Amino acid sequence: MTDRLGDRLVTAREEGFVGRRRETAAFRALLAAGRGAVVYVHGPGGIGKTPLLPHFAQLARRAGRPAVRLEAAGVRSYEEELTERIPDRPDLVLLIDGLDDPRVARDTVHRELLPRLPADALVALAGRTAPPLSWRLDPAWQGLLRLLPLGPLDEADSRELLTRRGVPPAVQDQGLAFTRGHPLALALVADVAAHGGEAAGADPSPQIVRALLASLLEAVPTPLHRTALEASSQVLSTTEPLLAALLQVADARLYFDWLCGLSAVESGLRGVHPHDLVRDALDAELRWRDPERRAALHRRASAYYQRLFTQEDDRARQRAVLADFAYLHRDSPVVGPLLEPVARGAAGAARLDRLSVSPGPVSGGELVEACTIAAIHEGIEAARLVHDWSRRPEAETYTVRGPDGVAAGFYTLIKLGGAPPADAPDVPDDPAVRAARGWLAEHGELRGGETALLVRFWMSRDEYQAVSPVQTLITLRLTHHYLTGHKPAVTLLPFADPEFWEPGCAYVDFARLPAADFTAAGRRFGMFVHDWRRVPALAWLAMLTERERAEDPFTVTPPAASDPLRVLDREEFAEAVRDALRGLVRADGLRDSPLLRTRLVAGRCAAGEAGPKERAAALRKAVRAAAAALEASPQDRRAFRALHHTYLRPAGTQARAAELLRLPMTTYRRHLTAGVARLTELLWQEELEGGGPEDGGPGAGEGDRPGGPPEVSRPE
Repeated sequence: MTDRLGDRLVTAREEGFVGRRRETAAFRALLAAGRGAVVYVHGPGGIGKTPLLPHFAQLARRAGRPAVRLEAAGVRSYEEELTERIPDRPDLVLLIDGLDDPRVARDTVHRELLPRLPADALVALAGRTAPPLSWRLDPAWQGLLRLLPLGPLDEADSRELLTRRGVPPAVQDQGLAFTRGHPLALALVADVAAHGGEAAGADPSPQIVRALLASLLEAVPTPLHRTALEASSQVLSTTEPLLAALLQVADARLYFDWLCGLSAVESGLRGVHPHDLVRDALDAELRWRDPERRAALHRRASAYYQRLFTQEDDRARQRAVLADFAYLHRDSPVVGPLLEPVARGAAGAARLDRLSVSPGPVSGGELVEACTIAAIHEGIEAARLVHDWSRRPEAETYTVRGPDGVAAGFYTLIKLGGAPPADAPDVPDDPAVRAARGWLAEHGELRGGETALLVRFWMSRDEYQAVSPVQTLITLRLTHHYLTGHKPAVTLLPFADPEFWEPGCAYVDFARLPAADFTAAGRRFGMFVHDWRRVPALAWLAMLTERERAEDPFTVTPPAASDPLRVLDREEFAEAVRDALRGLVRADGLRDSPLLRTRLVAGRCAAGEAGPKERAAALRKAVRAAAAALEASPQDRRAFRALHHTYLRPAGTQARAAELLRLPMTTYRRHLTAGVARLTELLWQEELEGGGPEDGGPGAGEGDRPGGPPEVSRPE
């Protein structure tokens, strides 16, 4: 009998079939069992559903069972198919592809076709999305329905596919890096290579990208839907409020729901995100097609993340969003390689999400785990220091735990003033702390109440201080400490390999500080420093945003105020507050206030941009916010009322204020004195902390001060 072309095509397809050993084994087992079952194959477009069904058909024929394949969109009615093409045999194998086609009523298959098949029939269905929840919850389907989600091919199968398609081994690595095991993408790479083009590289060709997008993505209804899809490719995960900010619309529910319904978009704990291959394809296309739109989306995302630190008190959300902020910097040649666990998109974020940080400073068994990790990497003396510092109130140790609950790393924070406490003989003799205190005493300019934060230890159990998910999570958690927790005046951060980390530290405005280097266990540690009084938290975030989109990030210098900030001591500050209260309600009453050039006001103004009126408004806001805190406190309420009738809404004279409060003059004055003292205390605390990200806009930087930390220079 003469072979037909169709037979040759079937044979060629089967010979070219690669991988899917798990799915093949599962289907063979169902064939051998001889009992009825419904296999539901699902996965995004191009993942290999359509080639898998013919493979299943071949397996059925080899087992001596009749196999019928249907395209769901081509079926006029299942009544006709049952009459004309689907035999009424107990050993029937029926395969139906394309159940996600919009022209197909999937429930018709569920309700009308499957119940009419022989009881022992084996059915394989394929679609981009999993079957409806109603199918999976229906008791009648228990034991019959088997889900087979398809994912990418592993590296060995991907390489075999490229080899069978004739892609030379020398160029396979590029294709593997771009396609990430996606069968359609591998086939496209092979096709381009067969025609003499480049398989794929870090910047895949527009032709490959367009072909991928055409197959992977459903129809895009409107240009704004397209923008929503592009926006989702630029951020680590998309939530509905973030999408509204990216699209600049008041309500993004329509577009968010549409994204959720795409087979190429996955849902996770953080929000929704495209499959990594789809993300790469969308990003690559947007990069060459509309780089200005791409940059605008990055700016909007960065602004949204920064608003979370100014308008929300949800610490957990703030911590989580730092990974999203870091993801925007994935393309940076300076810090991109250092952010590898985040830059890997959904897979990297999932690895971070499987780690957790202890909710508070550790003790007991957790402390023993931290000491063990320290001993492994830095020796017994380091372990002793971790233990000894755990007994001190100025030190805190936190562990990073893996999904198995075992410590995967730890870090230790120590709050430092200019000199060790005279009445604390049990302070550990620590070379890092000695070096840090020495620099702080000479150059730190810490005022009473200000502290420096020394990150004394930080390490992963398995990778020490190398780039890893544990290192990345520690970095993000430390950043949250700087921004919202400890709010130090200065952060000191040591590295065992300072040369490796110096470019990345320069990018984030941590300057090399050789004067504070130290030696421990025979190893030289290099110290880096950031002064939050010079570049406050939100100004720092704004600087990183500018550096992320700059061609040369080091041309973006840290923000500086037009005039140096004034550093007032406690008594000078208190006197300035009393003067400010007296001028609070006059139009120009704060014009000459020394507080206008303090950290208190700078932390509430745009970096380097605020004029006298803006600074005066920021000072008024700070005073009224502190007064509102007094009003909210039951024990301070009487003091607040005296302040209110004297300075906030003055009665005219103190005698009139006392009369309004129905208090004797002596009692009124006692309450007023207490109110001024408490208000000053609150404002002084904000002055020391430089305001908080939740309190105001980006802060102004401080002018150069003699003896201050060295300026960040561009690394060679």
